[in-house]
Amino acid sequence: MSTPTPSPGASPAVSIIVVSADSGASLRECARRALACTLPLQFILIDNDSHDGIPQAIERDHQGDERLLVIYNGANLGFGPAINRAAAKASGDTLLVLNPDCLLEDDTLQRLLDHLEQTPKAGVIGAVVCDESGHADPASFRRDPLLARSLRTLIGAEGEGVNIAGPAPDRMVQTEAVSGALMLMPRDVFRRIDGFDEAYFLHCEDLDICRRVRDAGYEVWLAGDVRVLHGKGTSSRHRPVFVSWYKHRGMWRWFRKFDPAARNPLLVAIVWLGIWAHFLLKIPGQWWRLAKRKRRVASDVTA
Repeated sequence: MSTPTPSPGASPAVSIIVVSADSGASLRECARRALACTLPLQFILIDNDSHDGIPQAIERDHQGDERLLVIYNGANLGFGPAINRAAAKASGDTLLVLNPDCLLEDDTLQRLLDHLEQTPKAGVIGAVVCDESGHADPASFRRDPLLARSLRTLIGAEGEGVNIAGPAPDRMVQTEAVSGALMLMPRDVFRRIDGFDEAYFLHCEDLDICRRVRDAGYEVWLAGDVRVLHGKGTSSRHRPVFVSWYKHRGMWRWFRKFDPAARNPLLVAIVWLGIWAHFLLKIPGQWWRLAKRKRRVASDVTA
């Protein structure tokens, strides 16, 4: 497929922002698919100190394509801080925050932008992110992780949990939160809420920004008629304890910022103990799965 040629002086309809951190080969395909879209766009790849050579390979693949901007941080700043730095360089009136393992189809951007135009109060629009089998990620359509909801989700109890039960909708529906794997936002809304909270390093910053968008008087919507292929993060596979640490730290920050239960000192102590006990209990299984994966890779190499 030939590279779409933007009209001289045309401003991009959307600035796509992707954060990489040793994200693997899927990042290369993510960039290729996005840059194959026919809409006027800007693709900003902001790299958090990768050592896999993929960001450099993307620069070579798309050399001369003025729509591509690669920013090298030289250190792992975390997801939110990297997005904020990229957004400061964005030239589009709309931002699309995209995970490096999400693959766009040619019409995906247009459909999302159409939804944004038709929903004047929208501050965030998400899509249904799916695995290769077409199964929707429950995080695509969810609620604020208030304490009671989180506990029901954790133990599998009936009642209102964090994820909204049932098949993903096939139309535009208003919700409390969507997956951070794909989030479309007007740039002026992003600026008004000061972007992502940089105190989160990885995980829960998407829940935070959805909540702050709503608190600022805007709406969060899920475009249920838009499906996007989403793989599993390389960082989660290769650094599970590192990722889990920051995920639990993000849970704690969200609880302290937004949950009314955080006004009760006894509950605060119980939640703190519960979060970090849960983190510690997960470590043996994460190490075992990592060791098993390494043995399988080594076996494949020697076979």
